[in-house]
Amino acid sequence: MSQDRDDGTLAFDAGGASIAADPAEGVVALRQGRLARILSLDEALLLAFRRIHRPGLTRVARALTAIGDARCWTAAGLVLLASGNAAGVHLGLRLAAATLLATALSQPLKRGLARARPDSSIAGFEALAANPDRFSFPSGHSAAAVAVAVAFAGEPLGAGPASLLLAAGIALSRVYLGAHYPLDVGAGVILGVLAGLASRMLVG
Repeated sequence: MSQDRDDGTLAFDAGGASIAADPAEGVVALRQGRLARILSLDEALLLAFRRIHRPGLTRVARALTAIGDARCWTAAGLVLLASGNAAGVHLGLRLAAATLLATALSQPLKRGLARARPDSSIAGFEALAANPDRFSFPSGHSAAAVAVAVAFAGEPLGAGPASLLLAAGIALSRVYLGAHYPLDVGAGVILGVLAGLASRMLVG
């Protein structure tokens, strides 16, 4: 059921959730209901990270986020492919497959769902790093990093544990820096696992 309000907004009753939409501003807000409670908890967890901010931690988080950029994955893949040995080429192919599949899974969802970044949806909130786009869910950085970790599992020279540790750092850095909500990162992790498993099937 929907009804017009005096202020020009529309109110909807959607299965126990109260939704207010402002056609003029293009804003939709959940007032109550299970989804609203989940999103409120998601926001509260994000804001809790503000309490542990320290200059040193911020520098580390920014470095981890930079490592998780597409440019760094591309550079790492090219170095591995150019190494000339079978192990390096194998890892390079798995890295390429994992990151490409993670991107293919995460980006359509991100643009289709169009969840706003925390600094756009929380009044007074400031992210500690520049955002690559306007959309928050899911986290592409987390998806790519976890995909590589899954793809590298069991590989020699400690590639598996090292990539898993790196993936955890990158995922946490996205919440710490305020680029993503925890739920965004959780979804990115799930997509990353799927992409990593698929990469292992493609590159045996």
